[in-house]
Amino acid sequence: MVKIDNIELGEFPLLLAPMEDVSDPPFRALCKEQGADVVYTEFVSSEGLIRNAAKSVMKLDIYEKERPVGIQIFGANLDSMLQTIDIVERSKPDIIDINFGCPVKKVVSKGAGAGILKDVCLMEKLTAEMVKRTNIPVTVKTRLGWDHDSIKIVEVAERLQDVGIKSIAIHGRTRAQMYKGDADWKPIAAVKNNPRMHIPVFGNGDVDTPEKAAEMRDSYGLDGAMIGRASIGNPWFFKQVKHFFKTGEHLAPISLEERVEAARRHLQMSIDWKGEVLGVFETRRHYTNYFKGIPHFKEYRMKMVTSDHSEDVFATFDEVLEEFAGYEFTA
Repeated sequence: MVKIDNIELGEFPLLLAPMEDVSDPPFRALCKEQGADVVYTEFVSSEGLIRNAAKSVMKLDIYEKERPVGIQIFGANLDSMLQTIDIVERSKPDIIDINFGCPVKKVVSKGAGAGILKDVCLMEKLTAEMVKRTNIPVTVKTRLGWDHDSIKIVEVAERLQDVGIKSIAIHGRTRAQMYKGDADWKPIAAVKNNPRMHIPVFGNGDVDTPEKAAEMRDSYGLDGAMIGRASIGNPWFFKQVKHFFKTGEHLAPISLEERVEAARRHLQMSIDWKGEVLGVFETRRHYTNYFKGIPHFKEYRMKMVTSDHSEDVFATFDEVLEEFAGYEFTA
């Protein structure tokens, strides 16, 4: 049984990674229904929260059906991060996660996200003070290091554990790699195999097939997998992995009807939460993956991603059901 503090997650839990403009409440709800054991919000700027920026505050919306759910925050200023803890607590998340891994330049240039990997002492100090500030379990998501020559993740993980974090998720790339090349899980396994480590160690990066999730579990001995890009437009990935774990076989391909229904529900939930304009616009990124593999689909995809009115998108879903009735996906 893997536990984050007192939260029981079962054996080898699957976690939905926090992804900017992706892991919002509608998407998290779909992934939860399909087997995600823990879901995380989009990362929330500490500076945006203390300024009461509307976009940052909206990211704190969580719902009972999502639990256990973590709110992820990022920043590099201690006072701002402590104020953020106080604000986040009002939403009553099960977990507060600190982002020490985002590689994006606008975040890193302020010393936040993966930028803090250049100052491990500050990373440790920030974490220690945030743990002291709240009774909610604090966890960390980070990368192997700033670059290949500065990988000290075994030491970093141990220091963060010793100041009180309850789990750590590690992306198997450095900041310098961004998302290029293959993720290296061996240093993550080294963290797990450190005899001083006693908190869960979750792997992240390139888990895009059930076989890779099984490899992370069986060959690398990690406590769970954090799933990011493989879930975009494919909330069934969690169910597919769990079916593979249980049977050793792949789940039957998701039918066209299931895909259309998921896309329809996703859009409707987004509209209900964000309103018509944002709901339509911000769901577009998922459609390519929902219908990936259908031949001669460009006309319908273009309608989905260029229509500004939800009734047109819903009508396109109906057209897809009619035009491609009987189409069978191979994966």
